[in-house]
Amino acid sequence: MGNFLLSEDTRCAWNSHYKLNREPAVDVLRGFVMIVMVLDHVCEFLLDVPFDPLDLSQTDAALFITRWVSHFCAPVFVFIAGMGAFLSTTRGRTLQHVSWRLLTRGLWLVLLEFTIVHFGWFFFNYDFLLGQVIWAIGCSMIALAGLVFLPTWAITTVGVTFIACHNLFDAVSVERLGSFQWLWVIFMSGGTVNIEGASWSLIPFKVIYPVLPWLGIMAAGYGFGQLWQLNRERRRRYQLCLGMGLTLLFVAFRALNLYGDNYPWSMQPTRLFTLFSFLDCGKYPPSLLFVLMTLGPSIFAFALTDNIPKILSQPLVTLGRVPLFFYLVHLPLIHFIAVGLAYFRYGNFGQQFQAVALSGPGSFPPGEGYRLPLIYLVWLIVVLTLYPICHRFAELKRRRPNGWISYL
Repeated sequence: MGNFLLSEDTRCAWNSHYKLNREPAVDVLRGFVMIVMVLDHVCEFLLDVPFDPLDLSQTDAALFITRWVSHFCAPVFVFIAGMGAFLSTTRGRTLQHVSWRLLTRGLWLVLLEFTIVHFGWFFFNYDFLLGQVIWAIGCSMIALAGLVFLPTWAITTVGVTFIACHNLFDAVSVERLGSFQWLWVIFMSGGTVNIEGASWSLIPFKVIYPVLPWLGIMAAGYGFGQLWQLNRERRRRYQLCLGMGLTLLFVAFRALNLYGDNYPWSMQPTRLFTLFSFLDCGKYPPSLLFVLMTLGPSIFAFALTDNIPKILSQPLVTLGRVPLFFYLVHLPLIHFIAVGLAYFRYGNFGQQFQAVALSGPGSFPPGEGYRLPLIYLVWLIVVLTLYPICHRFAELKRRRPNGWISYL
């Protein structure tokens, strides 16, 4: 996407913060993936499955789909964050102001990852730290704070290059990098940070979301933001074509099994499981095919949101206006529900209860978690509980769009 898309006769009046945040397509899609994210996190805490739900040798269709659909969440979050960064440059703000905003917000997100988010997952267990999606978004914003001084086409090129070429380095052996392996873990491969030769003790830090692949998605989203300056009909045509094109590109590359993912698909005993094998792409770190598989349909969905009935779209818009607040609140809520269920099962606060309820996700012993019907019930309870809270907070942000509250 280049600047040829932005001719004066096709520009829309996207110069106000209010209009940007109230664009239904953005908030509807973001709100939808937030609801899907809750399902995935409820599974993390409560699901009684001692294997990876994507393991085709052990899973069933319901488990696979429940886990696989959550793959859309992180890419959409990061991509939309990049779009927002671009659109903030169209509201009369200087690049210096946009850069400072990205830098401070990025640092804030990294801090939240290691404090409030970690508490939501693990309560007071700080024997280790994880670099997950909030960390990746924060680090990507910090990097984008420097990139915004480049032309938009250059930022887009950086993003597409990171996405397309990341898998060229899959064969790099971290162990051979010596004292620099921690940099490779943080920025490229993920894994546990190990600083060779360090004589001081560190809290173990495991990077689940390495920075550069996710920065690529954010930078591509920055370039995609140009489309939101076109009139609605022309923008919709570009979205349909781009979304369909990326999806077909995924199908073509995946069918060849040559490049773009470390997990080649294979024929399975049934056609359905063969399809599952085809769709099961690597997320940690996100492969080229993973990005095509998730962002292609998501971009296509942008063009279809106008047809969603208001009775369905309005709740999604409400949630989509307060994504960070929603994220910070939903984790401890799910964790407290897990504690309540554990207390109901064991009836006391003894050692077994503490081991199950207070250790974070995946702590239930085999056979002592819960099956999908209860998982879906808890998912519904969490979403319905959070909606009125998020509605109130969205109204508060509307009345007070500036200051500290804008960082939530």
